[in-house]
Amino acid sequence: METVTRFFQAGVGSFFLFGPRGTGKSTWIAQYMPEALTIDLLAPDLFRSYAARPERLLDVAAALPLGAIVVIDEVQKAPELLSVTHKLMEERRDLRFVLTGSSSRKLKRSGVDLLAGRAAMKTMHPFMASEIGEEFSLAKALAYGLVPVVVGAPAPMETLKAYVGLYVREEVQMEGLVRDIGSFSRFLEAASFSHAALLNLTEVARECEVNRKTVEGYISILEDLLLAFQIPVFSRRAKRHLITHQKFYLFDAGVFRCLRPAGPLDRPEEIEGAALEGLVAQHLRAWLAYRQEECQLFFWRTKSGVEVDFVLYGPDTFYAIEVKNSSRVHPAMLTGLKRFREDYPEARACLLYRGKERFERNGVLCLPCEEFFRNLRSDQAIT
Repeated sequence: METVTRFFQAGVGSFFLFGPRGTGKSTWIAQYMPEALTIDLLAPDLFRSYAARPERLLDVAAALPLGAIVVIDEVQKAPELLSVTHKLMEERRDLRFVLTGSSSRKLKRSGVDLLAGRAAMKTMHPFMASEIGEEFSLAKALAYGLVPVVVGAPAPMETLKAYVGLYVREEVQMEGLVRDIGSFSRFLEAASFSHAALLNLTEVARECEVNRKTVEGYISILEDLLLAFQIPVFSRRAKRHLITHQKFYLFDAGVFRCLRPAGPLDRPEEIEGAALEGLVAQHLRAWLAYRQEECQLFFWRTKSGVEVDFVLYGPDTFYAIEVKNSSRVHPAMLTGLKRFREDYPEARACLLYRGKERFERNGVLCLPCEEFFRNLRSDQAIT
């Protein structure tokens, strides 16, 4: 697959660039910062050298010209380097540092200060549909996801399975994040049933035959490894009784499909519906991240069960979005959006569905999913 132009922009100054493995961090750096000095901590010899003596970075930096860029790839593998980087930022203000990582867990556990705010925090996400243009296929995205290393593979399902296995083996097992890899593997399967839904920790713990506290720890690991995220309920000026639980998503629709077991009792449309909602969620997260605006992603659900899948709220943004895996729009599908707009008439309401026609009904814009994905760009509004 040819190199894709990403919507991610670095801006100026030093920054952290976090994102799951395979989402294109290194490719982006090679494309836009080819002159940078790259220290790849996945290379065993470099890792051993810098882990044993982080001060080596001072010697390397002393030989760099003015305005040089230093990339430290997978910085979480040697958190001690951050103290040296901090020192260099104070002494060599001409240098620019780019610190990439696929996990924030070791950095959090090491008690490092993440450079005391001297480096911006940025994230890289799976492809957005509009980044790959004509190559985008909704059917393939729902089946295999949009992780770049999978999208560009000749055998995407085999690559996807290897990708998920790599994370469990290298990021979890080799880093010693869990004692019982079997229990964690069972947890991954059980958690996949909660994708695009409220996470019932007690039920997941029962399925995995572990206690609830262990499941809470596993959820924390997934979030630290950037493999999953949760979104909170929107409660500003709440006029109704709302639930307090958060909604759970795996970071990519393909990863969800790979982890989610399917059998004779599973309805294909139910699994595809969860995949579709997750695909929308990952696009909205990427859209928010690349716009770099003070805007957040929520959902809305009353205790009586009335729900809106996504709410985007910020100084200049207020959207309520419902996702339906249906080729037709039925009146009942608009109930959640209508209730939400009764409480928040300022919000723009949008229903995404699997049909072909764009139209408006009862103040709700009904938009084909295909059109939504293909037109969603970081430099444009959602609709």
